[in-house]
Amino acid sequence: MDRIDVHQHLLPPGYRAALEANGVVAAGGRELPDWSPASAEQVMAGAGIGSAVLSISTPGTTFLSDPAQADQLARSVNDYAAELSAAAPRTFGFFATVPLPDVDAAAAEAVRALDTLHADGVVLLGNARGVYLGEEGQEALFRVLDERSAVAFVHPADLPGPAVPGVLPFAADFLLDTTRAAYLLVRNGIRQRFPNIKFVLSHGGGFVPYASHRMSLGIFTQTGRSPIEVLEELAGFYFDTALSSSAAALPTLLTFAEPGHVLYGSDWPFAPEPAVHYFDAGLAEFPGCDEATRDAIRRTNAAALFPRFGAVPAPVPEPPLLTRLRRRARTRIFRVIARAAGRR
Repeated sequence: MDRIDVHQHLLPPGYRAALEANGVVAAGGRELPDWSPASAEQVMAGAGIGSAVLSISTPGTTFLSDPAQADQLARSVNDYAAELSAAAPRTFGFFATVPLPDVDAAAAEAVRALDTLHADGVVLLGNARGVYLGEEGQEALFRVLDERSAVAFVHPADLPGPAVPGVLPFAADFLLDTTRAAYLLVRNGIRQRFPNIKFVLSHGGGFVPYASHRMSLGIFTQTGRSPIEVLEELAGFYFDTALSSSAAALPTLLTFAEPGHVLYGSDWPFAPEPAVHYFDAGLAEFPGCDEATRDAIRRTNAAALFPRFGAVPAPVPEPPLLTRLRRRARTRIFRVIARAAGRR
């Protein structure tokens, strides 16, 4: 019972009622699951999760076209989550919902949630009604988060535009949504201008670790920034393991992410309990992880971000020698590419 789960959802009764009243009966192609604090604690006990930072999943408040209604619903959800957290502070924390794409309202609610309700951070959808995180005009919100050194949990949403028949959004589109947001946060200089925000990319960062070198070259082409610096900035995100701790995904994620930046996530209840256990087994059985790395993912990395759940861990050790050598080799290759591109 020592894991800290940074990717677990809640569906308060009032929020579910608002969704259903507006005809929203699914998220990411999956029907809305049942949820209660008691069922959450039961699943947590079975999975060895001691603490969970809860958040509202997609669609957040974006299904409400009236900004005032969206703001009111965000406040209601955050009040509910704050009461739940206050009643069981070592079990539940929460990421506050903010009513994007209304930036001013989102900034105001972030201030209230972080300063008054003592939220553990905020949840930001990859896109809010087609407006992507990291686009121009969101500085007011980022300034609030940067001043408070806040954690910003980036969760995917349905892609703008029609879904492709036969493709479940949570299975493929969500990964692209997170990747687009991460790209813009780096490409548009948000990470540089607001360095105190600790962005957590859900689901292993979407395609970011796998496509990071290609993304770095794209940003270099657009901005002229050193692809080495861009690559380091992409690796500086935090990443959770929700639905991503498989033998296919973990090697890339652990090789790419900065030490201490991989966090445990379950995605319950949108990920059913058997799926939680399946991906937990992937982490436990992956031969590329020693026990210290597993412990760091399960708890100590998150404890550094959320010390109220336990003692702040010791400094993260250096990455393994093979990982360091691979990074140095990539750096040399990118320098050659950048010099060659500059001569064209």
